[in-house]
Amino acid sequence: MDIQENLKHIKSELPEHVTLVAVTKTKSIDEIMEAYNTGHRVFGENKIQEMVEKEAQLPKDIEWHMIGNVQRNKVKHMAPFVSLIHGVDSLRLLREIDKQAKRNDRTINCLLQIKIAEEDSKFGMSSKEAQEILQSSEFSELKNVCIIGVMGMATFTDDEGQIEQEFKNLKTSFDELKALPTENCNLKTISMGMSGDYELAITCGSNMIRVGSRIFGERNY
Repeated sequence: MDIQENLKHIKSELPEHVTLVAVTKTKSIDEIMEAYNTGHRVFGENKIQEMVEKEAQLPKDIEWHMIGNVQRNKVKHMAPFVSLIHGVDSLRLLREIDKQAKRNDRTINCLLQIKIAEEDSKFGMSSKEAQEILQSSEFSELKNVCIIGVMGMATFTDDEGQIEQEFKNLKTSFDELKALPTENCNLKTISMGMSGDYELAITCGSNMIRVGSRIFGERNY
């Protein structure tokens, strides 16, 4: 498994407007540095504690993305450095991120996680709930967060038609949110697509993909 070759190959095929988040869940510092040494700087983690430990050991020009489910009581650990939080699924979580961002004298960019999959195990809010949050007076008072887009995960299935429809649904949700008159927003990012389906996601409108196993191989459990 040649991490550098895999990374260069994927990036050579990506359209210029698509950001690649290299997902480093369970991967070692040495493996991450192999990717870093190709010039790649955008990395994603599923667990806050793992990201915090890696951030402390790795170069400070890395842009860390939190792509997993976020527990409110752990936001404070990543608030000093996280670049983008993908999995924001409630106003309560946004309030906590805002509070911790303010303590660190910074604004934290976030994506609203929209539930597009049929599986109960997938997190996220409905498009209608997202619209209600962005138009609420409570949200307008949050000055240390900025919503820059949406994130979604398709159903884990071999039915490509279903996955395509779910991706299209997320693009529709993004377009509806972008049309709203809102504060604290700069909607530009659609984070969808992973190692197995990112090509399809890009054709459906994704401009940020989260790829792990195609770069680093299977996860080390």
